[in-house]
Amino acid sequence: MEKTKKKLSRGEEIFKNENSKTRTFVGVPNIIMTCILVFFSLLSIYIVFLSPFDTRINRAAFVGMIVSCIYLLYPISQKLEKRTNHIPIYDFILAALALICYGYFVFNCKYIIEAGMRLSPLMMVIGGLGVLLTLEACRRATGIPIVIVASLFIIYGFMNNAPRRVIYDLFYTTEGVIGTPIRACTAFISLFVIFGAFLERTGISDFFINLANSIAGHSVGGPAKVAVISSALCGMVSGSSVGNTVTTGAITIPLMKKNGYRPEFAGAVEAAASTGGQIMPPIMGAAAFLMIEYTNKEYSFIALRACLPALLYFAGIFISVHLEARKLGLKGIPKSELPKFSDVIKSWYLIMPLVILTYLIIKSTMAMAAIVAILVAIGLSMIRDMFLDYDGKHIIDEKRKHKLLVITKTTPTLVVESLAAGAKSVISVGIACSVAGIIACIITTTGIGSELVSAIVSLSKGNILVGMFLTMITCIILGMGVPTTANYVIMATTCAPILIGMNMNAFAAHMFVFYFGIVADITPPVALAAYAGSAIVMLHQLRLQSMLHCLLSLHL
Repeated sequence: MEKTKKKLSRGEEIFKNENSKTRTFVGVPNIIMTCILVFFSLLSIYIVFLSPFDTRINRAAFVGMIVSCIYLLYPISQKLEKRTNHIPIYDFILAALALICYGYFVFNCKYIIEAGMRLSPLMMVIGGLGVLLTLEACRRATGIPIVIVASLFIIYGFMNNAPRRVIYDLFYTTEGVIGTPIRACTAFISLFVIFGAFLERTGISDFFINLANSIAGHSVGGPAKVAVISSALCGMVSGSSVGNTVTTGAITIPLMKKNGYRPEFAGAVEAAASTGGQIMPPIMGAAAFLMIEYTNKEYSFIALRACLPALLYFAGIFISVHLEARKLGLKGIPKSELPKFSDVIKSWYLIMPLVILTYLIIKSTMAMAAIVAILVAIGLSMIRDMFLDYDGKHIIDEKRKHKLLVITKTTPTLVVESLAAGAKSVISVGIACSVAGIIACIITTTGIGSELVSAIVSLSKGNILVGMFLTMITCIILGMGVPTTANYVIMATTCAPILIGMNMNAFAAHMFVFYFGIVADITPPVALAAYAGSAIVMLHQLRLQSMLHCLLSLHL
């Protein structure tokens, strides 16, 4: 067990060193940054429930905070040395400029609405600078590919419209940086992301991993099956493929290697299984929330109909790992090394926030469901502090010396850290939504979407199967460089209408492009989930192999 723990910690260290993009803060600077992030989470909650201001003011304030926080958190280049507690002066200047640009929108919203496209030179400069600052922030937080795509669309926009019109559409209307994706982000995505951060810190991930171990750990190829089951369960909470890979993979990948699976196969299984978390209800990926805006369906409607595809997805991976285990003659983990189901199930109360969330999504509003579920998670933490024998360590099954539940945070600490962690996640999702809005705006205002529609319809000659195949290829190619959220926005505004025009059910068309957009996280060359898995595998030369395994297992 000690050997496994050493491997595990080393794998996690590799992941943190190579894939963590944010700066490191300790001491007073860490307290200041934590306060900023907690304020942003509270601002997100305020916008949903209490803000009396126009929706454009709320969205501009939201994006302004996101962009300015990114300049404080993310260095200009990952190759540069990231010194602890160090923010260059130019990043302070960029953060201040972002606040000025979006602050101008917030405090002059009424004048901007009345002015229309009659932009003054100052408004032109502020709008153009605001868009550029947003693009650079997106590059730092999510990578260069999506910025290249957005930049090409903007150039196309300038080629087909006057500069004044382009800047007005991109920055001063509800079609660009504060468009439909940001409306969804401010309305409910932010709350669900914050809720996920609370759940992860209550110990529910450990509960799910131990539950999967107690159910399938002893069977043929047990560790790989545990990876699939635990990824499905943790996907119910996180809705993030990379976060899911790190959480469950830190335990399952070393076990798979120890059990006899090839390292590249172990990394690929975890990455592929974790990616399915984005279609696993009740908390799916951010793009699922955007589907509400594009289909005019309730989230409960979407989540319910996503159950069967999600189960089929995980069933396919489960069967694949079982056949691989049979072929290699692999055995399961001895029962003496596994937690007992009867012991694990004692922590059943940890799933109560999820149960309540699911019920309220059906019976109430999504925002109310998320906030009540957050309060229930905090309440569970308080009960734990009062009634459990809390000593800041693990609760351990004395017979098997197996961790049953990680107890490391008291309730006040859990609340602060959850709000801060939730803010970081909202920032990365929000900036992708903002840039996706830029792309969608150009598609709408220039008519390029209609040209793409005509091209695919012409190639398919009205055959819906050919149209679906071409749409799938488009989604996968776009997914090579664009995050899931932006991918869905682009496909929902271009390719989904094509399928609908071919008499496909509207919701089915959106689910189709949503699913093939999700595989962005296991599609080379970006393949973030595969990179996360390969970091834990600790064999750098296996990265390409892990990505290719993912590509073959899901795309083909």
